[in-house]
Amino acid sequence: MRLDIRVPIGLMFTILGVILVLVGLFADRAIDARSLGLNVNLWWGLVLLACGALLLWLGWRAQRAADA
Repeated sequence: MRLDIRVPIGLMFTILGVILVLVGLFADRAIDARSLGLNVNLWWGLVLLACGALLLWLGWRAQRAADA
C-alpha cells in the first residue's frame, strides 16, 4: 500500500484550520479592527479546514479504489 501525498497534506491543513478557527473564535475582538472588522483567522481557518477535509477525502477515496 502506497501513501498518497494528499493524506499528510490534508492532515496538516485540517490541523492548522482547527487551530485558526479556535484562535478566531476565542481571540480578542480588538484585533479585527485592523482588518476592517473581518475575523480573518476564523475565515481562513474555515477555508483551510475545508481544503484539508477535501484532500483527506480524495486520498481516502484513491486508496479505497487502489485496494479494490
